[in-house]
Amino acid sequence: MAKIERVLISVTDKTGIADFARRLREFGAELISTGGTARLLRQSGVPVTDVSEITGFPEMLDGRVKTMHPNVTGAILAMRDKPAHMQSLAAHGIQPIDMVVVNLYAFEDVAARADAGLAELIENIDIGGPTMIRSAAKNYQDVAVIVSPEDYAGVLAEIEASGGLSVETKWRLARKAFRTTADYDRAISARLGRVDDPDAAALLPVSLDLRADKIMDLRYGENPHQSAALYGTRGAGIAGAAQLQGKELSYNNLVDLDAAWQLVNEFDSPATAIIKHTNPCGCAVQDTLAASYRRAFECDTVSAFGGVVGFNRAVDEETARECAKTFLEAIAAPDYTPEALAVLGAKKNLRVMKVAAGGDRLVVKTISGGFLVQTADTMAFDRATTQVKTARAPSDAEWAALEFAWKVAKHVKSNAIVFARAGQTVGVGAGQMSRVDSVRIAAMKAALPLAGTVVGSDAYFPFPDGVEEAARHGATAVIQPGGSIRDADVIEAADRLGLAMVFTGVRHFRH
Repeated sequence: MAKIERVLISVTDKTGIADFARRLREFGAELISTGGTARLLRQSGVPVTDVSEITGFPEMLDGRVKTMHPNVTGAILAMRDKPAHMQSLAAHGIQPIDMVVVNLYAFEDVAARADAGLAELIENIDIGGPTMIRSAAKNYQDVAVIVSPEDYAGVLAEIEASGGLSVETKWRLARKAFRTTADYDRAISARLGRVDDPDAAALLPVSLDLRADKIMDLRYGENPHQSAALYGTRGAGIAGAAQLQGKELSYNNLVDLDAAWQLVNEFDSPATAIIKHTNPCGCAVQDTLAASYRRAFECDTVSAFGGVVGFNRAVDEETARECAKTFLEAIAAPDYTPEALAVLGAKKNLRVMKVAAGGDRLVVKTISGGFLVQTADTMAFDRATTQVKTARAPSDAEWAALEFAWKVAKHVKSNAIVFARAGQTVGVGAGQMSRVDSVRIAAMKAALPLAGTVVGSDAYFPFPDGVEEAARHGATAVIQPGGSIRDADVIEAADRLGLAMVFTGVRHFRH
């Protein structure tokens, strides 16, 4: 391995840089640095050569020009195994640089501020840094490039053990460097794209950048013959959740966990959602989390077996003991008490996920040849914007049940029908080709009495038959978007049957 003899250091994030540079000096490396980094190193007692001494030219234009000079770029880009390259360096008195330690201006920190103006954004675009990083990464066989403090320890350990860095290590660092500059350019492009039209560009960008780090490989996809992996942002939402125990996650587990997490976060009070194949087979809101789980489980005890559960509160011991009574695949919650974890720990295969708040602004789906992108369905229920269309208005109890049914129906695959009481689903009909069949299936699935329930429908009833079927099973009120050319016929049927009917004017299809 070639010895690391000369190192260029210029970092915005100065975490650990003084200690790292000091160790490089102990290994015999000459250090070259710029501006604030050089000052910090000197203050820390680390000898350093200013880059201006290497270039023979002072930093200029408020620091915009520092490292872009043949004495620097040539020293990085020269390929050691090409005699012509080395002859050129010798002819111009240029000594090779063996390591580049650079991270970039914190453009994304400035870009995150809503009040950042164009001039400030432009001034925080790094030019020299990406040039140095790309140069070193391009010549990775001869030059190591380090763009993150998290790599300092490993690099030092390898140099100490081997006297240098392997080509494999340099290649790994180079790939990371190219990812870093690519992400940096994407951040600049995305933020500048919002300068002239911030509202439109923020919703649906002109160019869709889909870039995420692989978090983990999965055993397989929806079926064993399909390969799969999880990509995303660590730390937020289901993709960034911490797995506290249990078997490895499957593709289907993650899809269902996300469905459960999205549903329970519709509610302010303690809520439980039990999911099978992305649809809720039970959902409830109660004064305590344990009570909400019991009510959700009552909705469909058969389908709940092998289900995935979401909670919007920290799981306590009582709730954990309720969960432990049946076989569940996975649980998602914002936290767990130590007592709850002790109970759940007896279920060795149960996947227990701790989820931090965070959601995506855009929903992306693949189709053959492209992507469909839409903004997330975050439309909240607002009773003030609804319209009572029947002669009879809902009672207070019916209003509470209707609001609950409407929130759940939003998370059921279309055509969606939900029979509910206040705070508890009673029957769920999902994904049928006709709405009246969804009503029939929801009634058929109901294990609890349907008399006195209400019905939530994600889209309008195209004919009176769906409302008539709901009334036949005991429903007393209906909430739906309205908008059918036969609305008058549907309202007439509701009046004839003594039902209260509310139009929301909002549709919640979920395909």
